[in-house]
Amino acid sequence: MSDVILLIHLAATGIMTGVIWVTQLVTYPELDRSPPADFPRNHARYTRRIGLIVGPAMITELLTGIALLASATGPQRSALIASLVLLAAIWLSTTLIQIPCHNRLGRGYDAAVHRRLVTTNWIRTGGWSARLLLLLIAT
Repeated sequence: MSDVILLIHLAATGIMTGVIWVTQLVTYPELDRSPPADFPRNHARYTRRIGLIVGPAMITELLTGIALLASATGPQRSALIASLVLLAAIWLSTTLIQIPCHNRLGRGYDAAVHRRLVTTNWIRTGGWSARLLLLLIAT
């Protein structure tokens, strides 16, 4: 594996792992404490700002993962494939569950939708944590 691409990939995965834990344990619970009248504005501010961090990191993670897969062999290749399967699950969860929840919350606070967002976000939290651990063990 290319050392530079691997370091970039690990950095992007590390960033996403840290961001998702802060989101899960701090940001999402704090959004729930927002006064209903302020919720749409606070939610819009959060989604706009977090996108500046997670968008580039997620794209970097995907592209460097694919680049690494092209040159990986043996056990490292197996670990990379497993980590990319986790990444696919994270992207599917984001697309099919979390984005629709955010779209709904963008129109106004709904306790059930917020609970669904927080509960299902554990899929991504676990996925990114497992990815990072797997990649660190494999390198």
